[in-house]
Amino acid sequence: MTSPFFIEENEMPIESFTPPKRTLMGPGPTDMHPNIYQALSKPIIGHLDPEFVGLMDQIKQLLRDTFLTQNQLTFPVSAPGSAGMETCFSNLVEEGEKVLICVNGVFGKRMEQNVLRQKGIPVLIEGEWGRAIDPTQVQNTIKKHPDATTLAFVHAETSTGALSNGEQLGKIAREANLLCIVDCVTSLGGVELRTDDWGWDAVYSGTQKCLSCVPGLSPVTFSQR
Repeated sequence: MTSPFFIEENEMPIESFTPPKRTLMGPGPTDMHPNIYQALSKPIIGHLDPEFVGLMDQIKQLLRDTFLTQNQLTFPVSAPGSAGMETCFSNLVEEGEKVLICVNGVFGKRMEQNVLRQKGIPVLIEGEWGRAIDPTQVQNTIKKHPDATTLAFVHAETSTGALSNGEQLGKIAREANLLCIVDCVTSLGGVELRTDDWGWDAVYSGTQKCLSCVPGLSPVTFSQR
């Protein structure tokens, strides 16, 4: 059997790869700012290095500024946005808890999968794909399920580009005394987003979208609630 690493006679092994210059126009990854490339060229330090603590404190404060929050529990998860989603749901949803999930695209359905993995009870608020979430529909569903503990929604649905009214949905959740889990993978850094002012409790994002950073990091923030 031929090894995939076998090199034919007179064939040169690949020593390096130079990607072609592209203008990235998709939902992510996006073009990175030149400052990011400069940062990537700097020396790496280990997570046990005394300098790392100061670096991480600075990163956490910058993320608070980005999320517009005072939440102390704000940090980057070293994995993509889907892991940020799992970080929020696996820590906040317990077995038997009822979670109201707004679905107007692919990632609302992925929220449902996270709730099921935690043995929670998902209640789907089905909306039209490509359209914003209907706040009245959310209010009516809350009335039908007074025992629910959480409202979850995607602020800007990556699969369709639909932007919902995060401020209004956060207010609805707070008035019903529900925890509010929000996916802002596509919206953070691209549109207005005010975590504290809008009453969001657990929020996750991704660095490869509007933040124009390297893929593979998911900033998250948790309120005191």
